[in-house]
Amino acid sequence: MSDDLLEPIALAYTDIGRVKEANEDRFLVDKRLRLYVVADGMGGHAAGDVASETAVTEIRRFVHAREQVISRFIEGLDDRDQVSQLIGDAVRSAGRAIYALAQQDPAKRGMGTTVSLLLLTPQRGFIAHVGDSRVYLIRDNEVFQLTEDHSLINEMIKRGKLRPEDAKDAPYKNAVTRAVGVYADVDVDTLDFELAPGDDYLLCSDGLTGHLRDDKEIAEILQGNDFIAVPKTFVELANERGGSDNITSIVVHLAGGQSGHDAALKVNTLRQMPLFQHLSYVELVEVLNLSQMQTVAAEQVIFQEGDVGDALYLVLEGRVRIEKNGVELAILGPGGHFGEMALMDKTTRSADAVAAMDSKILAVGRRPLFLLMRKDKEIAVKLLWCFVQVLNLRLRATSTDLSAARSESSDFHDLLELEDDELDDGQGT
Repeated sequence: MSDDLLEPIALAYTDIGRVKEANEDRFLVDKRLRLYVVADGMGGHAAGDVASETAVTEIRRFVHAREQVISRFIEGLDDRDQVSQLIGDAVRSAGRAIYALAQQDPAKRGMGTTVSLLLLTPQRGFIAHVGDSRVYLIRDNEVFQLTEDHSLINEMIKRGKLRPEDAKDAPYKNAVTRAVGVYADVDVDTLDFELAPGDDYLLCSDGLTGHLRDDKEIAEILQGNDFIAVPKTFVELANERGGSDNITSIVVHLAGGQSGHDAALKVNTLRQMPLFQHLSYVELVEVLNLSQMQTVAAEQVIFQEGDVGDALYLVLEGRVRIEKNGVELAILGPGGHFGEMALMDKTTRSADAVAAMDSKILAVGRRPLFLLMRKDKEIAVKLLWCFVQVLNLRLRATSTDLSAARSESSDFHDLLELEDDELDDGQGT
């Protein structure tokens, strides 16, 4: 593979814990492929360690045999969907291998494993995930969980049947709703995202996350220790708090480089918008993956009054002028947004948008956003609720403006009547 400006540095550590009799966790750190995997085997006497070992071995073999898919993406010959398909297929192939072993030995039937996989390329990161192991991103001292737990506890929380603060004491807290190898096939979550210099990633089994008080502890440990000691520090923390399960952590740091410098800016700009305020970090990334960044020169027209609207625009860098009939209505700087009503309907633009200087803007199209909403019902509900809130605020603002206009009109009418009375009095004398 070709080198890039962002160089991953990865370290890992695993431990049996304080309670279990064997370590059924397995991990993979392949520096050449830039492939990192945590697998937490399950099944106890049904050979959870066999499942997790088979998973990391088969995933590595599968990706290595199809490495040209990654190379073609790096060279710009294939799109990122091909890489997401590759890692998803790798996990499914591991599932079939585990299932086949179980069918050959009745003692192993029912064995399975979680899989949390991270693949890094020069341009983007890719995740494939099944189960309740996790992948975290730590960026600018903020911690974001990039995977969703496929667990009974998480399903109960999502359905409103359990409060998050009660999860640690709930029965069946280790029960997963999706695992690799229990059946011949499995649904695999995939995600791709932009990289940024200084990013840290933590891949870990639930033997660690089950003992964290909150996600902030992850950033604190990364900041408070030499990088080489961080994976072991995570494991020691879990053991100090009981070590109730096997514990595995992989920490990856992106050193140097300038590629992906817009990644944080895009996410931060998007999540400041009222329209996207309820979306999680992963959901924001899903929206960003639909968007296109445009570079516009000073005085370049972005759209004109009367154009059919089909996209929302966000200002990343520079300034954009909104004007009507040559009259300036607003100047929008970084973080500003315009044209959002086009996401709700296809009416024509009510004003011109012109770059006031060389600028970078982000365009979110109406059609791809609606396709995402059709695919992901949770995103759809959140966005529709935000649409309602935005429309409500605009309606209130319009009502206030109308009331003020009526008041001014009434005052003006009273003034005219007063002047008429004074004129009449003057004529009467």
